Amino acid sequence: MNNNSIIPQPKSDGFTAYLTRDAVKNQINNVLGGKSGQRFISSIVSAVETNAQLKECKNTTIVSAALLGESLNLSPSPQLGQYYLVPFNDKERGKVAQFILGYKGMIQLAIRSGQYKKLNVLAIKEGELVSYDPLNEEIKVNLIQDEEQREAAPTIGYYAMFEYVNGFRKALYWSRAKMEKHAERYSAGYKAKKGYTFWEKDFDGMAYKTLLRQLISKWGIMSIDMQTAYISDGATIKEDLTPEYVETMDEEPEIIDATPGTVTAKEIRKEARAAAESDDIF
Repeated sequence: MNNNSIIPQPKSDGFTAYLTRDAVKNQINNVLGGKSGQRFISSIVSAVETNAQLKECKNTTIVSAALLGESLNLSPSPQLGQYYLVPFNDKERGKVAQFILGYKGMIQLAIRSGQYKKLNVLAIKEGELVSYDPLNEEIKVNLIQDEEQREAAPTIGYYAMFEYVNGFRKALYWSRAKMEKHAERYSAGYKAKKGYTFWEKDFDGMAYKTLLRQLISKWGIMSIDMQTAYISDGATIKEDLTPEYVETMDEEPEIIDATPGTVTAKEIRKEARAAAESDDIF
């Protein structure tokens, strides 16, 4: 018997080595054009090196998702919260990386359109809400002035608003209870308190994203970049930078555990679909 036939072969190159391939360099150059490829490589290598589970993902999915983020001029830095590379186990392809748009990325894309004079989203704390009129979209609040006291106060709801440069204005308020019901309806993991969902790791961040998405997707002006980001949110990204959604099986997919920000494919796809559904479910 040829001994080579039983020698385990490496599953894939290390990520840094993978980036030195000519085909990968060409892919990066084709997307970035005159932009600095070295800056992109440095930022994405840093993102991968700080996430042990991301290192296990297929290199092609990491690069494509990161290139999409770069093409939208968004940063992969978790500290900036514009978009995230999230690892999960897909039963057909193994470990892959997914593009997840952060609420700060939504704000960046909206601002760049030049259509928004004002855009804001914030948590409303206990004792601050005086009244909210959903018919006229008018809210009255007395914000706690002491920042530390306000930070420590319980959150009772979330408010988002925008105003165009031409004066058109829309606003939306959801109570904390309504946001909780939304999270439980569209995230089985959150409802079961499994500990791995975005809702459990950063409820406020997910609430901001949900409210902004409800507001902008229904009434806001969406640039081509913003449309691309919304469509790609919660997907793996192909080499041509188009999103790819994989149909899930009935059973719960395997969870990649022990890494902040790691969720299952089923969770992310369900939450992404929820944000795109019609008004009557909210």
